Amino acid sequence: MSCDHSSSGPTPWPTSSFTKPLPLAATTIGFLGPEGTFTELALRATVDETQPDGQTRRFLPFADVHDTVEAVASGEVDCAIVPIENSIEGSVSATVDILAHEVDNLQIVREVRIPIRHQLLARPGVRLEDITRVISHPHANAQCRNWLRKHLPGREIEAANSTAEAVERVARSTEPWAAIGNELAGQRYGCVILAPDIEDHKDNETRFVFLARLRERQDWFEPYKTSVVCEIIKDQPGALLLILQEFAFRRINLTKIESRPSKRRLGDYIFLVDMEGKIDDTAVADALRCLSCKLPRLTVLGSYPVGKPLPYHSRA
Repeated sequence: MSCDHSSSGPTPWPTSSFTKPLPLAATTIGFLGPEGTFTELALRATVDETQPDGQTRRFLPFADVHDTVEAVASGEVDCAIVPIENSIEGSVSATVDILAHEVDNLQIVREVRIPIRHQLLARPGVRLEDITRVISHPHANAQCRNWLRKHLPGREIEAANSTAEAVERVARSTEPWAAIGNELAGQRYGCVILAPDIEDHKDNETRFVFLARLRERQDWFEPYKTSVVCEIIKDQPGALLLILQEFAFRRINLTKIESRPSKRRLGDYIFLVDMEGKIDDTAVADALRCLSCKLPRLTVLGSYPVGKPLPYHSRA
């Protein structure tokens, strides 16, 4: 359970010196677009576009998760927000894989949790019984499967790159189509709600993370969590135990453990671990230093305040 603590350990990150959380200190923030996505909803629920000094922040949409992450990694924006986990569909693999494998200069600095409420949207004048096709992101279609089967049986279901893109396509079309999206997208593209809150599971929730090139301050008076990537030498008995025992020995509560392909060969995996506590806590710091001695790679994805679920008031 012990190792040499003389090294600097796995967290050689400069820490923010701003007097406010990093997303609130940013003047340009990227988000997974186009305009009207749930990611934009999460951003606007967390950060005001107008700053206290009267200046306006720039909210910039990007085409996909990779472009959004690259924008903050390259310095095009100060920080960016992307989805990372849904309570129904699980982890957003594109986000997780990019953070685990493709970038090495970013940290998660804050998380946001919002309830996901899907609205059936169409152009003004189109009635529910007129609908011949429903368009949305595959996750949204899947999350409304039972409602669609009951209320729009036999209608064609088509995939789009995002819920916002689906609403935009429906708004441009002259066909009696509908999209599954949110109220913000309906307002942006001139569509109306035919049916509110059509998701099959009312506890549907998505977690989003803000990314920045600095580590978030560790002295906010909020509960923290720390996210890391652990790579094992090879698939062998006790490989996961090697990781878990360091946390169990120090009574660190793990809130999530997930395996992902290492992208080297079939059957080879890395582990993503979320734990309670901040990286400056003695127990967490000691556990990570010991793991960095044992494992070929230990990457800290961030140490940041725990997101609280935002309230939602149903339209139904």
